[in-house]
Amino acid sequence: MQLSAPDPRPRVLHITQPVDGGVARVVTDLARAQLAAGLDVTVACPDGGELPARLRALGAGVRPWHATRAPGPSLAGEVRRLGRLIGAVRPDVVHAHSAKAGLAARLTVRGRVATVFQPHAWSFEAVGGPTAALALKWERWGARWASRTVCVSDAERATGVRAGIAGQWRVIPNGIDTERFHPADADPVRARIPLLAEADPAAPLVVCVGRLCRQKGQDVLLRAWGEVAERVPGARLVLVGDGPDAERLRALAPDSVLFAGAVADAVPWYRAADLVVLPSRWEGMALAPLEAMSCGRPVVVTDVDGGRESLPAALAPRCLVPAENPAALAGAVTELLLDPPLRESLGQLGRRHVLSAHDVRHTAEAVAGVYRELITAHAVPPVRAEDRESIHS
Repeated sequence: MQLSAPDPRPRVLHITQPVDGGVARVVTDLARAQLAAGLDVTVACPDGGELPARLRALGAGVRPWHATRAPGPSLAGEVRRLGRLIGAVRPDVVHAHSAKAGLAARLTVRGRVATVFQPHAWSFEAVGGPTAALALKWERWGARWASRTVCVSDAERATGVRAGIAGQWRVIPNGIDTERFHPADADPVRARIPLLAEADPAAPLVVCVGRLCRQKGQDVLLRAWGEVAERVPGARLVLVGDGPDAERLRALAPDSVLFAGAVADAVPWYRAADLVVLPSRWEGMALAPLEAMSCGRPVVVTDVDGGRESLPAALAPRCLVPAENPAALAGAVTELLLDPPLRESLGQLGRRHVLSAHDVRHTAEAVAGVYRELITAHAVPPVRAEDRESIHS
């Protein structure tokens, strides 16, 4: 019997707990690019939702990994399951995305396989009090088990450095698919959205795309909206997305605010908008403003990590506001709604900026460079048989 030759392709294992939102889109885009480049790509993530199905459709391997979003008593079991999974895949590089996967992966591997950790915003920014202190202590400790820590903005890296986290840093800005996110070919896009079918097509429309949760700051936008609606009669606001704060936000919203729920494709909403707003409390570098600008739409974003870096310099004076400041947010939104020529100009500038600085192909190539660096330079010692047994047990 003739034995088949071993597969020479580098094996990459992405690990993610979020299966929705920006992290899931990043994982999907990286998997697509890496498969096209000839890598052997597997993704470990919780089953259910759209992410596993999308990955399988691309041709990526998918390994179900049951994990909760937050750390807790289930962590020990999650680490054990991840160890068995890593033993089956035997990756050359482990790429852990976001806080929970970063925690479980680094505890499992402990530097014995080349490990890339990508926080997608720091865990200690998402919580307060003793929980934040514990999260920060872990990030400082766990950094020793990351061969590279990939941040999506210089500001995100600076936040980590200020917090006392040491590591082999790489800054690779987020990118988006500029061929998918592009301006509309025709104007009457609102008429094709059922939720807007009966609305005045000339009424100013503000759109916020994001998970309905504290991080994304929709509650701040609703506090600002009263002033906007008073100064711009007929203006409508649409919150696109779902999440744990949905019911609370609905209770706060006036009649001029609509809720679209979770959508499979946000492109029609970006194209329908006069202005896209993301009032986040913290980020690494949000995807929604990049997607909106790629569709030719002006944006207003908060000056959190990645916000300023995601904008061309010409947009910052009018499109960047302090976080958790409803008055400043209302002022910026109102000014742009009342000035259509300015919106058009800013939208065009934003589109050109994304094409030059945030094309996902550039992002994928930069990540591939990190992988090549780790694999070819043997940045971590080879995994010995006894180490593999330790990891896989």
